[in-house]
Amino acid sequence: MNTRELRELSLDELNDKHKQFKEELFNLRFQHAIGQLGNTGRIGEVKRSIARVLTIMREKEIGLKRPV
Repeated sequence: MNTRELRELSLDELNDKHKQFKEELFNLRFQHAIGQLGNTGRIGEVKRSIARVLTIMREKEIGLKRPV
């Protein structure tokens, strides 16, 4: 999901996305620990997605308007 799509979501939807990404990160870490993860780069992608969601949530909380 790209930044433009995330900016269109409400705070509740962003919260749900954050929970989904955290759950996926947990699963990826678990798979990595037991040696079943094939694409280790996905862990970094999910971490960046979490950071994007948190950044956009904070921008919405303080009322910062970014160009879309």
